[in-house]
Amino acid sequence: MAERQRRAGGAVVVAGLLLCGCAGLVGCGSETATEDARSADPVQTLRQVADTMAGAGSSKARTSMEMANGGTRVAIRGEGVYDYRRRLGRLKVLLPQDPAGTVEHRPITELLAPGALFMKNRGAGVPADKWVRVDTTTLSDGNLVTGGVTDPLTAAEVLRGTRTATYVGETEVAGTSVRHYRGTADLGAAAGQASAGSRGPLAAAAKGFASASVPFDVYLDAQGRIRKIRHRFSFVGGQPNDSVAVASTTLLYDFGTPAKVRLPASGDIYAGRIAEE
Repeated sequence: MAERQRRAGGAVVVAGLLLCGCAGLVGCGSETATEDARSADPVQTLRQVADTMAGAGSSKARTSMEMANGGTRVAIRGEGVYDYRRRLGRLKVLLPQDPAGTVEHRPITELLAPGALFMKNRGAGVPADKWVRVDTTTLSDGNLVTGGVTDPLTAAEVLRGTRTATYVGETEVAGTSVRHYRGTADLGAAAGQASAGSRGPLAAAAKGFASASVPFDVYLDAQGRIRKIRHRFSFVGGQPNDSVAVASTTLLYDFGTPAKVRLPASGDIYAGRIAEE
């Protein structure tokens, strides 16, 4: 059990924070939308979702990332806002307790930006008033799991690589009627079709993960916007033949909510050594 707990803690460090190693469907229109969804090609529908999200303005976001390794599961949760036009987000991310269950972590403030991830309250010897900047173009996971959060727009870009998909049916997410699709995307194919801001990260993830094939479930509202998306990633752990399964879930809601995100000034970014945890 102690060994499993140690490995679960390692999964959090590796998968969660790669710093050292690396409007609703309502009324009479719902029947028409459902008929359209049934008749449309699910693969083509999902490949176009990223374009819809790029013009979606802004929204609130809630994230959950669950990691399974050695029979032990850990979860990282976040909540905040995201601006799809500027590709900027701000979230408060809560790490799980240490394996012994005795240490409570302060929430980490994370800023998502093209090519960079900024974190405050990172710990590991970083002053409380300083930000840590991670160059996400150097990460082997393409910033899909770094920081315990999948960037909402990058999550949509993964769907550009949809290989197979089926329309499951109509359901509800947080009181909003949505269309549920289930399928599998290829990260390499997604990189080839992605926008400039996502092309490099997705290509890196295609090479860095244990498999470039990503099963997903996605729920779209009447405007074709993502209300919920769940990806299942797999990457190699710290030991040979040691695979870590990651399930990343993102909920998007309250579209139109202002997303004011200001990136740190250079003087507020920590330039010292970050201790290993």
